[in-house]
Order: sequence, then C-alpha cells, then structure tokens
Amino acid sequence: MADSAQITQTLTDIAAGADRHDWPRVRAAFADNVTTDYTGLWGGDPVSQAADELVAGWAAFLPGFDSTHHMVSNHTVTDLTATTAKAEADFTATHRIADALWVLGGRYSYELTVDRTGWRVTAMTMTPLWETGDRALVGQAAERAAAAQ
Repeated sequence: MADSAQITQTLTDIAAGADRHDWPRVRAAFADNVTTDYTGLWGGDPVSQAADELVAGWAAFLPGFDSTHHMVSNHTVTDLTATTAKAEADFTATHRIADALWVLGGRYSYELTVDRTGWRVTAMTMTPLWETGDRALVGQAAERAAAAQ
C-alpha cells in the first residue's frame, strides 16, 4: 500500500502544484523525460520532451488564467511492479478569467517509474469526457501570459 500512496501523492503534486504555481513541486513529479498525450482534446500527436521543457511551458501559460483548479480523484494504481506502475484518475479542471469559466472533465492514464527519490511520471494521457463553458479562454490565457512576460 505504501507504493500506491506514494504514487497517488505524485499525481496530486502535478495538479495541486500547477494550481499553486509551485513549479519545483510539479517538476519533481516527473521523470527527466515525459510523454504527454492531449490528442483527445487538441488533436495532433503525443509529445515526448524533457520534463523541464514541459513544466516551463505550463509555468509560462497557466498564470494567464486568474485561477485554475485541477481536482484529481479516484486514483487507481494498476500493474505495479518493483520499478514501474500504471495508474488512472478522474479529473475536473476549472479555468477562470474574470467571471468566465472553462471546465473540463475526464480521465488521466499514467505510466510511472521509481527511482531512489520516489515514483515519477514517464507518460500521461488525458481523455476528455465532457466540457462546459468557454474553451476560448485558453487563447485568452495564452495572450495574457505572453503580455505579462
């Protein structure tokens, strides 16, 4: 059970760290290289990159919202070995600018590996299941973040 609790904490660190703009916390949850798959929402292809690059991109973008809240729950750890694991979790992600909201719900699938410091995400796939509000807030947030730099 200790591994499952540590994995759940790693997944929580990504969401809670991003909402708090605690980028070292987010970065610590990832292996040095990570593959992210947001094709269910945006199309395109999964992206493999250095975790530093991924987190820097989020750090440059997410502050363009007035606030975000990524609620990740119902963690389920599967295929746990001594060095690897898979996990799933449900999510609701709320993004706010002024009184406008874009809320997305769905599921994340994760692949993890363990090193001497703990469990780290090597891949994550987001599967959107529903959304409400104004998806155009994403573009507004990007513009706001770019203008602030």
